[in-house]
Amino acid sequence: MLTNITAVATQRRRTSRHVHDDCPDTTAAFGRVAGLAEGPERDLLCEELVEAWLPMAHRIARRYRNKGESTEDLEQVAAMGLVKAINHYQPERGPFQCYAVPTITGELRRHFRDRMWDVHVPRRVQDLRNKVRAARRDLTERPGSPEPGISAIAAYAGLSEAEVRDGLKAIESYSALSLDAELSPSGHDGQSLADALGAPDTAYDLITDREAAKTGLRHLPERERAILYLRFFEGMTQARIAEKFGISQMHVSRLIHLSCARVRAEAGREYGAADGLPAA
Repeated sequence: MLTNITAVATQRRRTSRHVHDDCPDTTAAFGRVAGLAEGPERDLLCEELVEAWLPMAHRIARRYRNKGESTEDLEQVAAMGLVKAINHYQPERGPFQCYAVPTITGELRRHFRDRMWDVHVPRRVQDLRNKVRAARRDLTERPGSPEPGISAIAAYAGLSEAEVRDGLKAIESYSALSLDAELSPSGHDGQSLADALGAPDTAYDLITDREAAKTGLRHLPERERAILYLRFFEGMTQARIAEKFGISQMHVSRLIHLSCARVRAEAGREYGAADGLPAA
């Protein structure tokens, strides 16, 4: 007798753990859906099933409410998983709840995997992130434990050091900083992350022109080369150049004009020869 009472109590505890108020008895409705072809009647019955099981889908969605996504968005994702479960459920394979729960949970996890990362990374790297994060948490859970190194994490998680590095990079990729975020180290008061970014170097635009002008510059007399250097590289005015060489400003202007023409002509002949074209 005592054995029977214990068995009944155990069964009740198990039932209470697995059955919720949001799990209605819709066996008959699913049986009708299975016998209907595509059409308005089947669509209406599926809508009724969605309404009946929607509280369960929302309950599953609320399990993930502290992971950085709004509850409303999670409930919408769970509802999509519920619709998918209803459309693909086959009654002969067991209770609907046993099929719907993993389907809805998978839809939520897929949402986090594909939508919540600021920087998209492959699924393999996401899995490495989870393993590295769990290993680092386990290694530092004791008070006073030092921050584990890459080799320690690799040994604990059964990964290679290269995989651990990929996992650590993926941890940083989950949430990106705003360009307006302030720089934390001392000495950067009032500066944001955008202030630390580099700017395009306009000198790169001049590389081709400088290389093309080298041959022509080598063929110029020394004085003309010096004048061009002072004018275009040192930013010296024509008046100062004229004073430096003891000539008139008009003469300097004429020399610059003729020298530039010779450099351009030399560059044109060089490019024409490289392309197999006849010299001008």
